[in-house]
Amino acid sequence: MAELLPIGSSAPDFSLETEQGVMIKLHDFIGKKNVVLAFYPKDDTPG
Repeated sequence: MAELLPIGSSAPDFSLETEQGVMIKLHDFIGKKNVVLAFYPKDDTPG
């Protein structure tokens, strides 16, 4: 299991591929936009 981040801490930089196949990185948005990250358990499960 991954280590939990303390409440109020900054998210670590990460990258991911969009549905269009473009790689984006969290640090690409620094100073440009507000970014909201939502994490929730049991994605795509009946739970």
